[in-house]
Amino acid sequence: MRLKVDIHLNSAELKVNRVIRYFVLADLLLWGGWGLITPIFALFVVGHINGATVLTVGVASALYWIVKALFQIPVSLYLDRKDRDTLDLYLLIIGLVLAGFVAMAFPLAHSTGVLYFLMIAQAVAYGLYTPSWSAVFSRHLDKNHYAFDWSLDSTTIGLASGTAALLGGAIATLFGFDMVFVLTGCLSLASGLMLLAVPDLVLPRATSVVPAIVPPEHTPGVTKE
Repeated sequence: MRLKVDIHLNSAELKVNRVIRYFVLADLLLWGGWGLITPIFALFVVGHINGATVLTVGVASALYWIVKALFQIPVSLYLDRKDRDTLDLYLLIIGLVLAGFVAMAFPLAHSTGVLYFLMIAQAVAYGLYTPSWSAVFSRHLDKNHYAFDWSLDSTTIGLASGTAALLGGAIATLFGFDMVFVLTGCLSLASGLMLLAVPDLVLPRATSVVPAIVPPEHTPGVTKE
């Protein structure tokens, strides 16, 4: 008995819809931007902030992850109750814009208190971003390509983060830490602005309703003679 396995992949089968493409591109900008910070953040904190130590870096990281984890749950529950792309999209954009401003504010942090405040603000930004991005992305997945769409985004994030980590170290060496944070902020803002510029890809277009022609005998106040 001969078992024949025919694997047939073509561009039509793996075609990704426009919403998914734009959301993957938004992730590329966001994670590519924040990936620039990855190799230099601990060095920046210890060398730039008065009295900071390796413990300070650990506390800052813990604050971010704990606040984000706790904050995104009520946000996700709220979004599920509303179940509207409109609300999801604009909360997503707010999160991206906030993340951009937080990144550009890091060079202004000269005390641990300000650093911790910025880490909490970053956690709030990502606490808005994560559930709202996931909600819209999930609703617009390509039929029969769910795993591929999610993997495409994950692959994009991985490649962007890895490349950005290398570039972040090089940029910090050549131009200083401030340039890294400014670029990160600009890329985060660009991610939000890109989605703001194309809301029709996510939000349903308003359709014009043609009023029905009602016969005179069915029109209130009009009698047929």
